[in-house]
Amino acid sequence: MPCYSTVRVGRSSSPCLAIELEQEKVSRVWVFDLDNTLHDADAHIFPVMNQAMTQYIMDHLELEEEDAHALRRHYWHIYGATMKGLTRHHGIRPAHFLHETHQFPALHEMVVQRKRLRHWLQQLDGRKVVFTNAPSHYATRVLNLLGVADLFEEVFSVESSRFHPKPSPRGFARMLHSIRAHPADCIMLEDSLPALMTAKRLGMKTIWVSRRLHKPNFVDIRIPSVLALTHIRL
Repeated sequence: MPCYSTVRVGRSSSPCLAIELEQEKVSRVWVFDLDNTLHDADAHIFPVMNQAMTQYIMDHLELEEEDAHALRRHYWHIYGATMKGLTRHHGIRPAHFLHETHQFPALHEMVVQRKRLRHWLQQLDGRKVVFTNAPSHYATRVLNLLGVADLFEEVFSVESSRFHPKPSPRGFARMLHSIRAHPADCIMLEDSLPALMTAKRLGMKTIWVSRRLHKPNFVDIRIPSVLALTHIRL
């Protein structure tokens, strides 16, 4: 039934406007990247992961370390994920590659905790999902160690995208279909600019988690940490 109440100027606001604002909060979807967004992976995890990927390439493509390192970085820059280059050009099975390079028996010692992360996430109105290029078993372990796994309704991993990692539009399309959300209702938080570019092209709001000063025009907001989101308005 339509609402015909009059909007009053002053402190009293329209009931219709209040309803619309509440509906907007409910339909809003926060789409979080995992590594270097919800936690600092550069400190301890990425150095080990990069070495594991380089070693995998050395073992399976019979390359020297310098060449394997260069190839790993090349595919990461071209495709947004080393895995995609290896599967496309060398016939590597993505599930095997991910399993071998995301072991981390001492992960509990490597995840950098963020104080008040759980409290901050609970203050956000709307649905919350994780969209990561990492495999499911790794993403779940990290979220559990951070103590926030139960706050996300879905963890959309690289397996969920059928191995179409960000910034691939196909991966985004599968994620949106899975969570049943329209791009215009989504706010993406990411440290990767190529992923944010795809998100913006699809119609999402974009938040770049970075300490760099320059903000590209496809980024709506830049923040140094996810914890800083409490200080901005969307």
